[in-house]
Amino acid sequence: LTQANVEVITDGIAEILPGAVRTADGQEREVARATPEGARDYLVPSRTHAGSFFALPQSPQLFKQLLMVAGFDRYYQIAKCFRDEDLRADRQPEFTQIDIETSFLDEKDIMDITETMVRNLFKEVLGVEFGELPHMPLAEAMRRFGSDKPDLRIPLELVDVEDQLKDVEFKVFAGPANDPKCRVTALRVPGGASMPRKQIDDYTKFVGIYGAKGLAYIKVNERAAGVDGLQSPIVKNIPLDNINVILDRVGAVDGDIVFFGADKAKIVSEALGALRIKLGHDLNLLTCEWAPLWVVDFPMFEENDDGSLTAMHHPFTSPKCTPEELEANPAAALSRAYDMVLNGTELGGGSIRIHDKAMQQTVFRVLGISEDEQQEKFGFLLDALKYGAPPHGGLAFGLDRLVMLMTGASSIREVIAFPKTQSAACVMTQAPGVVDAKSLRELHIRLREQAKAE
Repeated sequence: LTQANVEVITDGIAEILPGAVRTADGQEREVARATPEGARDYLVPSRTHAGSFFALPQSPQLFKQLLMVAGFDRYYQIAKCFRDEDLRADRQPEFTQIDIETSFLDEKDIMDITETMVRNLFKEVLGVEFGELPHMPLAEAMRRFGSDKPDLRIPLELVDVEDQLKDVEFKVFAGPANDPKCRVTALRVPGGASMPRKQIDDYTKFVGIYGAKGLAYIKVNERAAGVDGLQSPIVKNIPLDNINVILDRVGAVDGDIVFFGADKAKIVSEALGALRIKLGHDLNLLTCEWAPLWVVDFPMFEENDDGSLTAMHHPFTSPKCTPEELEANPAAALSRAYDMVLNGTELGGGSIRIHDKAMQQTVFRVLGISEDEQQEKFGFLLDALKYGAPPHGGLAFGLDRLVMLMTGASSIREVIAFPKTQSAACVMTQAPGVVDAKSLRELHIRLREQAKAE
Protein backbone atom coordinates (compact mmCIF):
# COMPACT_ATOMS: atom_id res chain seq x y z
CA LEU A 1 0.00 0.00 0.00
CA THR A 2 1.18 3.52 -0.73
CA GLN A 3 1.40 6.30 1.84
CA ALA A 4 -1.78 7.71 0.31
CA ASN A 5 -3.54 4.42 0.97
CA VAL A 6 -2.46 4.46 4.59
CA GLU A 7 -3.77 8.01 4.85
CA VAL A 8 -7.16 6.70 3.73
CA ILE A 9 -7.17 4.69 6.95
CA THR A 10 -6.19 7.53 9.27
CA ASP A 11 -8.33 10.14 7.53
CA GLY A 12 -11.25 7.72 7.63
CA ILE A 13 -10.94 7.44 11.39
CA ALA A 14 -10.71 11.22 11.70
CA GLU A 15 -14.01 11.53 9.83
CA ILE A 16 -15.66 8.89 12.00
CA LEU A 17 -14.27 10.21 15.29
CA PRO A 18 -14.01 14.00 14.82
CA GLY A 19 -12.12 15.68 17.60
CA ALA A 20 -10.41 12.48 18.67
CA VAL A 21 -7.10 12.64 20.49
CA ARG A 22 -4.45 11.79 17.90
CA THR A 23 -0.71 11.49 18.32
CA ALA A 24 1.50 13.73 16.22
CA ASP A 25 3.21 11.10 14.08
CA GLY A 26 2.21 7.73 15.44
CA GLN A 27 5.77 6.89 16.46
CA GLU A 28 5.46 7.25 20.24
CA ARG A 29 6.80 4.26 22.15
CA GLU A 30 5.58 4.54 25.74
CA VAL A 31 7.47 2.44 28.25
CA ALA A 32 5.77 1.29 31.41
CA ARG A 33 6.09 -1.26 34.18
CA ALA A 34 5.50 -4.92 33.36
CA THR A 35 1.92 -6.11 33.84
CA PRO A 36 0.46 -9.59 33.32
CA GLU A 37 -1.62 -8.92 30.19
CA GLY A 38 -1.02 -12.04 28.07
CA ALA A 39 2.16 -12.30 26.01
CA ARG A 40 5.62 -11.87 27.53
CA ASP A 41 6.96 -8.35 27.77
CA TYR A 42 10.23 -7.13 26.32
CA LEU A 43 12.00 -5.80 29.43
CA VAL A 44 14.39 -2.83 29.42
CA PRO A 45 16.69 -2.38 32.43
CA SER A 46 16.79 1.03 34.07
CA ARG A 47 20.23 2.61 34.56
CA THR A 48 18.96 5.13 37.10
CA HIS A 49 16.79 2.73 39.12
CA ALA A 50 18.97 -0.24 40.01
CA GLY A 51 17.22 -3.59 39.68
CA SER A 52 14.12 -2.13 38.05
CA PHE A 53 12.86 -2.55 34.50
CA PHE A 54 10.65 -0.83 31.98
CA ALA A 55 8.44 -2.95 29.72
CA LEU A 56 7.94 -2.10 26.06
CA PRO A 57 4.17 -1.80 25.56
CA GLN A 58 2.28 -4.84 24.30
CA SER A 59 -0.47 -2.35 23.43
CA PRO A 60 -1.58 1.09 24.64
CA GLN A 61 -4.44 -0.63 26.51
CA LEU A 62 -4.04 0.90 29.97
CA PHE A 63 -2.97 4.27 28.63
CA LYS A 64 -6.01 4.70 26.40
CA GLN A 65 -8.32 3.57 29.21
CA LEU A 66 -6.80 6.20 31.48
CA LEU A 67 -7.40 8.79 28.76
CA MET A 68 -11.09 7.86 28.82
CA VAL A 69 -11.13 8.15 32.61
CA ALA A 70 -9.47 11.57 32.32
CA GLY A 71 -12.23 12.87 30.04
CA PHE A 72 -10.82 12.40 26.54
CA ASP A 73 -13.88 10.70 25.13
CA ARG A 74 -12.37 9.79 21.72
CA TYR A 75 -8.89 8.59 20.88
CA TYR A 76 -7.00 6.98 18.04
CA GLN A 77 -3.36 6.35 17.28
CA ILE A 78 -1.11 4.46 14.91
CA ALA A 79 0.75 2.71 17.73
CA LYS A 80 3.91 0.59 17.80
CA CYS A 81 3.62 -2.49 20.00
CA PHE A 82 6.01 -5.21 21.13
CA ARG A 83 5.41 -8.79 22.25
CA ASP A 84 7.96 -11.44 23.12
CA GLU A 85 6.11 -14.47 21.76
CA ASP A 86 6.62 -17.26 19.26
CA LEU A 87 6.50 -15.99 15.68
CA ARG A 88 4.43 -17.16 12.72
CA ALA A 89 3.38 -15.88 9.30
CA ASP A 90 1.14 -13.11 10.72
CA ARG A 91 3.13 -12.25 13.85
CA GLN A 92 6.32 -10.25 14.49
CA PRO A 93 7.98 -9.00 17.71
CA GLU A 94 7.29 -5.39 16.67
CA PHE A 95 4.01 -4.56 15.01
CA THR A 96 1.72 -1.61 14.34
CA GLN A 97 -1.84 -1.11 15.58
CA ILE A 98 -4.61 1.19 14.41
CA ASP A 99 -5.86 1.88 17.89
CA ILE A 100 -9.29 3.29 18.76
CA GLU A 101 -11.00 3.97 22.09
CA THR A 102 -14.26 5.76 22.86
CA SER A 103 -16.48 6.55 25.82
CA PHE A 104 -20.25 6.10 26.09
CA LEU A 105 -20.49 3.71 23.13
CA ASP A 106 -21.52 0.07 23.32
CA GLU A 107 -20.39 -2.97 21.29
CA LYS A 108 -22.73 -2.30 18.39
CA ASP A 109 -21.57 1.32 18.07
CA ILE A 110 -17.88 0.43 18.02
CA MET A 111 -18.37 -2.51 15.65
CA ASP A 112 -20.44 -0.35 13.28
CA ILE A 113 -17.79 2.39 13.24
CA THR A 114 -14.86 0.06 12.59
CA GLU A 115 -16.76 -2.11 10.10
CA THR A 116 -17.58 1.03 8.11
CA MET A 117 -13.91 1.98 8.19
CA VAL A 118 -12.76 -1.39 6.84
CA ARG A 119 -15.48 -1.56 4.20
CA ASN A 120 -14.56 1.92 2.96
CA LEU A 121 -10.86 1.05 3.01
CA PHE A 122 -11.28 -2.04 0.82
CA LYS A 123 -13.63 -0.19 -1.53
CA GLU A 124 -11.32 2.81 -2.02
CA VAL A 125 -8.01 0.93 -2.22
CA LEU A 126 -8.95 -2.35 -3.93
CA GLY A 127 -12.39 -1.69 -5.38
CA VAL A 128 -13.75 -4.56 -3.26
CA GLU A 129 -17.19 -4.18 -1.69
CA PHE A 130 -18.08 -6.13 1.44
CA GLY A 131 -21.68 -6.62 2.40
CA GLU A 132 -22.74 -6.44 6.03
CA LEU A 133 -20.40 -8.62 8.07
CA PRO A 134 -22.02 -11.70 9.64
CA HIS A 135 -21.68 -12.29 13.40
CA MET A 136 -20.69 -15.71 14.74
CA PRO A 137 -20.43 -16.74 18.42
CA LEU A 138 -17.07 -18.20 19.37
CA ALA A 139 -18.68 -21.49 20.44
CA GLU A 140 -20.11 -21.94 16.95
CA ALA A 141 -16.80 -21.02 15.29
CA MET A 142 -14.94 -23.62 17.36
CA ARG A 143 -17.60 -26.27 16.82
CA ARG A 144 -17.86 -25.84 13.05
CA PHE A 145 -14.34 -24.73 12.13
CA GLY A 146 -12.05 -25.53 15.07
CA SER A 147 -10.79 -21.95 15.13
CA ASP A 148 -11.54 -18.59 16.76
CA LYS A 149 -10.70 -16.98 13.39
CA PRO A 150 -12.48 -19.18 10.83
CA ASP A 151 -11.73 -18.91 7.13
CA LEU A 152 -15.21 -18.94 5.63
CA ARG A 153 -13.89 -19.24 2.07
CA ILE A 154 -13.35 -22.96 2.69
CA PRO A 155 -16.61 -24.98 2.58
CA LEU A 156 -15.41 -27.77 4.90
CA GLU A 157 -16.85 -28.12 8.42
CA LEU A 158 -16.16 -30.15 11.52
CA VAL A 159 -19.08 -32.26 12.74
CA ASP A 160 -19.24 -33.71 16.26
CA VAL A 161 -20.00 -37.45 16.38
CA GLU A 162 -19.33 -38.41 20.03
CA ASP A 163 -22.84 -39.72 20.53
CA GLN A 164 -22.30 -42.46 17.91
CA LEU A 165 -19.02 -43.68 19.37
CA LYS A 166 -19.60 -43.79 23.14
CA ASP A 167 -20.46 -47.50 23.23
CA VAL A 168 -18.08 -48.91 20.60
CA GLU A 169 -15.31 -51.27 21.69
CA PHE A 170 -12.71 -49.16 19.87
CA LYS A 171 -11.13 -47.31 22.83
CA VAL A 172 -9.42 -44.74 20.60
CA PHE A 173 -12.90 -43.32 19.99
CA ALA A 174 -14.88 -44.55 23.00
CA GLY A 175 -12.50 -43.01 25.57
CA PRO A 176 -12.69 -39.42 24.26
CA ALA A 177 -16.39 -39.83 23.39
CA ASN A 178 -17.16 -40.41 27.08
CA ASP A 179 -14.89 -37.65 28.41
CA PRO A 180 -16.56 -34.21 28.70
CA LYS A 181 -13.18 -32.52 28.19
CA CYS A 182 -12.60 -34.33 24.91
CA ARG A 183 -14.05 -34.15 21.45
CA VAL A 184 -14.66 -36.64 18.61
CA THR A 185 -15.14 -34.93 15.29
CA ALA A 186 -15.52 -35.83 11.61
CA LEU A 187 -14.39 -33.79 8.60
CA ARG A 188 -15.79 -34.68 5.18
CA VAL A 189 -13.68 -33.92 2.10
CA PRO A 190 -15.70 -34.06 -1.15
CA GLY A 191 -14.01 -36.22 -3.78
CA GLY A 192 -11.25 -37.20 -1.37
CA ALA A 193 -11.61 -40.97 -1.79
CA SER A 194 -9.10 -40.84 -4.64
CA MET A 195 -6.47 -39.50 -2.24
CA PRO A 196 -3.39 -41.80 -2.28
CA ARG A 197 -2.11 -43.33 0.96
CA LYS A 198 1.05 -41.20 0.90
CA GLN A 199 -1.04 -38.04 0.93
CA ILE A 200 -3.07 -39.34 3.88
CA ASP A 201 0.20 -40.16 5.67
CA ASP A 202 1.42 -36.61 5.00
CA TYR A 203 -1.78 -35.20 6.52
CA THR A 204 -1.34 -37.52 9.50
CA LYS A 205 2.13 -36.03 10.08
CA PHE A 206 0.67 -32.55 9.68
CA VAL A 207 -1.97 -32.96 12.42
CA GLY A 208 0.78 -34.41 14.63
CA ILE A 209 2.24 -30.89 14.79
CA TYR A 210 -0.84 -29.94 16.83
CA GLY A 211 -0.61 -32.89 19.21
CA ALA A 212 -2.91 -35.33 17.39
CA LYS A 213 -1.80 -38.95 17.83
CA GLY A 214 -3.15 -40.03 14.46
CA LEU A 215 -5.69 -39.37 11.71
CA ALA A 216 -8.38 -42.01 11.25
CA TYR A 217 -10.33 -41.98 7.98
CA ILE A 218 -13.06 -43.70 5.98
CA LYS A 219 -13.02 -43.67 2.19
CA VAL A 220 -16.57 -43.84 0.85
CA ASN A 221 -16.27 -45.82 -2.39
CA GLU A 222 -19.85 -47.14 -2.64
CA ARG A 223 -22.26 -46.52 0.23
CA ALA A 224 -24.89 -48.85 -1.19
CA ALA A 225 -22.47 -51.77 -0.76
CA GLY A 226 -22.38 -51.38 3.03
CA VAL A 227 -19.09 -52.22 4.76
CA ASP A 228 -17.68 -53.59 1.50
CA GLY A 229 -18.06 -50.16 -0.05
CA LEU A 230 -16.01 -48.48 2.70
CA GLN A 231 -12.22 -48.48 2.76
CA SER A 232 -10.75 -47.91 6.22
CA PRO A 233 -8.83 -49.68 8.98
CA ILE A 234 -11.45 -48.57 11.55
CA VAL A 235 -14.78 -49.73 10.05
CA LYS A 236 -14.46 -53.21 11.56
CA ASN A 237 -14.49 -51.62 15.03
CA ILE A 238 -17.72 -49.60 14.58
CA PRO A 239 -21.23 -50.98 13.95
CA LEU A 240 -22.49 -50.22 10.43
CA ASP A 241 -25.60 -48.47 11.81
CA ASN A 242 -23.41 -45.98 13.68
CA ILE A 243 -21.20 -45.49 10.63
CA ASN A 244 -24.23 -44.74 8.49
CA VAL A 245 -25.50 -42.15 10.98
CA ILE A 246 -22.06 -40.48 10.92
CA LEU A 247 -21.88 -40.51 7.12
CA ASP A 248 -25.40 -39.09 6.89
CA ARG A 249 -24.57 -36.39 9.43
CA VAL A 250 -21.52 -35.17 7.50
CA GLY A 251 -23.29 -35.53 4.14
CA ALA A 252 -20.85 -38.10 2.74
CA VAL A 253 -21.50 -39.51 -0.73
CA ASP A 254 -19.61 -41.88 -2.99
CA GLY A 255 -16.13 -40.58 -3.74
CA ASP A 256 -15.67 -38.71 -0.43
CA ILE A 257 -13.23 -39.28 2.41
CA VAL A 258 -14.09 -38.57 6.05
CA PHE A 259 -11.29 -37.78 8.51
CA PHE A 260 -11.70 -38.19 12.27
CA GLY A 261 -10.15 -36.56 15.34
CA ALA A 262 -10.52 -37.93 18.88
CA ASP A 263 -8.64 -36.38 21.79
CA LYS A 264 -8.77 -33.43 24.18
CA ALA A 265 -11.08 -30.79 22.75
CA LYS A 266 -8.29 -28.26 22.25
CA ILE A 267 -6.10 -30.73 20.36
CA VAL A 268 -8.92 -31.91 18.10
CA SER A 269 -10.07 -28.37 17.31
CA GLU A 270 -6.57 -27.13 16.55
CA ALA A 271 -5.52 -30.20 14.56
CA LEU A 272 -8.64 -30.64 12.43
CA GLY A 273 -9.12 -26.88 12.18
CA ALA A 274 -5.62 -26.58 10.71
CA LEU A 275 -6.20 -29.63 8.49
CA ARG A 276 -9.37 -28.01 7.18
CA ILE A 277 -7.38 -24.94 6.10
CA LYS A 278 -4.63 -27.04 4.52
CA LEU A 279 -7.10 -29.21 2.61
CA GLY A 280 -8.93 -26.11 1.39
CA HIS A 281 -5.75 -24.71 -0.15
CA ASP A 282 -4.24 -28.02 -1.31
CA LEU A 283 -7.44 -29.06 -3.10
CA ASN A 284 -8.36 -25.57 -4.39
CA LEU A 285 -11.69 -25.53 -2.54
CA LEU A 286 -11.89 -21.78 -1.84
CA THR A 287 -15.32 -20.44 -2.83
CA CYS A 288 -14.56 -16.70 -2.87
CA GLU A 289 -11.71 -14.19 -2.57
CA TRP A 290 -12.77 -12.41 0.64
CA ALA A 291 -14.77 -13.65 3.62
CA PRO A 292 -14.99 -11.20 6.55
CA LEU A 293 -16.97 -11.75 9.76
CA TRP A 294 -17.25 -10.77 13.40
CA VAL A 295 -16.58 -13.38 16.08
CA VAL A 296 -18.42 -12.53 19.30
CA ASP A 297 -19.45 -13.98 22.68
CA PHE A 298 -15.98 -14.95 23.84
CA PRO A 299 -15.63 -16.55 27.28
CA MET A 300 -14.09 -14.28 29.89
CA PHE A 301 -11.50 -16.91 30.84
CA GLU A 302 -9.81 -20.03 29.54
CA GLU A 303 -8.55 -22.86 31.71
CA ASN A 304 -4.87 -23.76 31.95
CA ASP A 305 -3.61 -27.33 32.26
CA ASP A 306 -3.26 -26.86 36.03
CA GLY A 307 -6.87 -25.73 36.40
CA SER A 308 -6.08 -22.03 36.89
CA LEU A 309 -7.72 -19.40 34.71
CA THR A 310 -6.30 -16.77 32.38
CA ALA A 311 -8.10 -13.93 30.65
CA MET A 312 -9.04 -14.92 27.11
CA HIS A 313 -8.48 -11.37 25.82
CA HIS A 314 -7.06 -9.28 28.66
CA PRO A 315 -8.11 -8.73 32.28
CA PHE A 316 -9.70 -5.34 31.53
CA THR A 317 -12.48 -6.81 29.36
CA SER A 318 -15.97 -6.36 30.78
CA PRO A 319 -18.05 -9.49 31.44
CA LYS A 320 -21.74 -9.91 30.61
CA CYS A 321 -22.66 -10.47 34.26
CA THR A 322 -22.45 -9.00 37.75
CA PRO A 323 -19.36 -9.31 39.98
CA GLU A 324 -21.24 -11.81 42.17
CA GLU A 325 -22.20 -14.01 39.20
CA LEU A 326 -18.66 -13.82 37.85
CA GLU A 327 -17.06 -14.93 41.10
CA ALA A 328 -19.62 -17.72 41.60
CA ASN A 329 -19.09 -19.29 38.16
CA PRO A 330 -16.21 -17.70 36.25
CA ALA A 331 -15.91 -20.53 33.72
CA ALA A 332 -19.42 -19.81 32.41
CA ALA A 333 -18.99 -16.04 32.07
CA LEU A 334 -19.03 -14.47 28.61
CA SER A 335 -17.23 -11.24 27.81
CA ARG A 336 -18.19 -8.14 25.86
CA ALA A 337 -15.42 -8.80 23.35
CA TYR A 338 -15.40 -8.94 19.55
CA ASP A 339 -12.87 -9.83 16.84
CA MET A 340 -12.99 -8.93 13.16
CA VAL A 341 -11.71 -11.82 11.03
CA LEU A 342 -10.82 -11.87 7.34
CA ASN A 343 -9.80 -15.00 5.42
CA GLY A 344 -8.78 -16.83 8.57
CA THR A 345 -6.72 -13.92 9.93
CA GLU A 346 -7.69 -11.79 12.92
CA LEU A 347 -7.69 -8.23 11.59
CA GLY A 348 -8.43 -6.69 14.95
CA GLY A 349 -10.02 -7.24 18.30
CA GLY A 350 -11.55 -5.20 21.04
CA SER A 351 -14.03 -5.09 23.88
CA ILE A 352 -16.07 -2.95 26.18
CA ARG A 353 -13.76 -2.33 29.14
CA ILE A 354 -14.36 -2.63 32.87
CA HIS A 355 -15.12 0.83 34.25
CA ASP A 356 -16.09 -0.23 37.78
CA LYS A 357 -13.43 -0.78 40.44
CA ALA A 358 -15.32 -3.61 42.19
CA MET A 359 -15.69 -5.53 38.94
CA GLN A 360 -12.01 -5.03 38.07
CA GLN A 361 -10.94 -6.33 41.47
CA THR A 362 -13.26 -9.33 41.07
CA VAL A 363 -11.62 -10.22 37.74
CA PHE A 364 -8.18 -9.93 39.34
CA ARG A 365 -9.26 -12.23 42.19
CA VAL A 366 -10.59 -14.84 39.74
CA LEU A 367 -7.21 -14.72 37.98
CA GLY A 368 -5.45 -15.37 41.27
CA ILE A 369 -3.95 -11.90 41.56
CA SER A 370 -3.72 -11.00 45.25
CA GLU A 371 -4.75 -7.59 46.60
CA ASP A 372 -1.12 -6.69 47.21
CA GLU A 373 -0.18 -7.63 43.65
CA GLN A 374 -3.21 -5.76 42.32
CA GLN A 375 -2.06 -2.63 44.06
CA GLU A 376 1.57 -3.10 43.06
CA LYS A 377 0.93 -3.72 39.35
CA PHE A 378 -2.39 -2.02 38.69
CA GLY A 379 -2.70 0.51 41.50
CA PHE A 380 -2.71 3.45 39.10
CA LEU A 381 -5.69 1.95 37.23
CA LEU A 382 -7.64 1.03 40.37
CA ASP A 383 -7.02 4.49 41.82
CA ALA A 384 -8.32 6.07 38.62
CA LEU A 385 -11.44 3.88 38.60
CA LYS A 386 -12.40 4.78 42.15
CA TYR A 387 -12.99 8.39 41.09
CA GLY A 388 -15.60 7.27 38.56
CA ALA A 389 -14.99 6.26 34.98
CA PRO A 390 -17.29 6.48 31.96
CA PRO A 391 -18.35 3.28 30.18
CA HIS A 392 -15.79 2.88 27.42
CA GLY A 393 -14.42 0.44 24.88
CA GLY A 394 -12.45 0.18 21.72
CA LEU A 395 -10.72 -1.92 19.12
CA ALA A 396 -7.23 -2.26 17.65
CA PHE A 397 -6.54 -3.37 14.09
CA GLY A 398 -3.23 -4.89 13.04
CA LEU A 399 -2.03 -2.50 10.33
CA ASP A 400 0.66 -4.91 9.13
CA ARG A 401 -1.89 -7.73 8.78
CA LEU A 402 -4.24 -5.47 6.86
CA VAL A 403 -1.47 -4.56 4.43
CA MET A 404 -0.40 -8.22 4.16
CA LEU A 405 -3.89 -9.32 3.14
CA MET A 406 -4.57 -6.38 0.84
CA THR A 407 -1.32 -6.85 -1.08
CA GLY A 408 -1.74 -10.63 -1.35
CA ALA A 409 1.44 -11.31 0.63
CA SER A 410 1.78 -14.70 2.29
CA SER A 411 3.66 -13.43 5.35
CA ILE A 412 3.70 -10.29 7.45
CA ARG A 413 7.48 -10.19 6.91
CA GLU A 414 6.89 -9.20 3.28
CA VAL A 415 5.26 -5.89 4.26
CA ILE A 416 7.51 -4.86 7.18
CA ALA A 417 10.84 -3.09 6.71
CA PHE A 418 13.66 -5.03 8.41
CA PRO A 419 11.51 -7.89 9.72
CA LYS A 420 12.79 -10.42 12.24
CA THR A 421 13.34 -14.08 11.46
CA GLN A 422 11.28 -16.97 12.87
CA SER A 423 13.63 -16.99 15.88
CA ALA A 424 13.08 -13.24 16.49
CA ALA A 425 16.54 -12.27 15.24
CA CYS A 426 17.57 -9.45 12.88
CA VAL A 427 19.70 -10.81 10.03
CA MET A 428 20.97 -7.37 8.98
CA THR A 429 22.18 -6.07 12.36
CA GLN A 430 22.84 -9.50 13.92
CA ALA A 431 20.60 -8.55 16.85
CA PRO A 432 20.19 -9.61 19.58
CA GLY A 433 23.87 -9.41 20.44
CA VAL A 434 26.18 -9.42 23.41
CA VAL A 435 26.74 -6.30 25.54
CA ASP A 436 30.10 -5.32 26.98
CA ALA A 437 30.79 -5.63 30.72
CA LYS A 438 30.91 -1.85 31.26
CA SER A 439 27.38 -1.37 29.89
CA LEU A 440 26.10 -4.23 32.01
CA ARG A 441 27.62 -2.70 35.15
CA GLU A 442 25.90 0.62 34.40
CA LEU A 443 22.61 -1.28 34.20
CA HIS A 444 23.34 -3.19 37.43
CA ILE A 445 23.16 -6.52 35.58
CA ARG A 446 25.32 -9.59 36.02
CA LEU A 447 24.96 -12.44 33.52
CA ARG A 448 24.61 -15.97 34.77
CA GLU A 449 27.12 -18.31 33.18
CA GLN A 450 25.47 -20.64 30.67
CA ALA A 451 26.08 -24.38 30.91
CA LYS A 452 28.43 -25.53 28.15
CA ALA A 453 26.98 -27.82 25.52
CA GLU A 454 28.47 -31.32 25.68
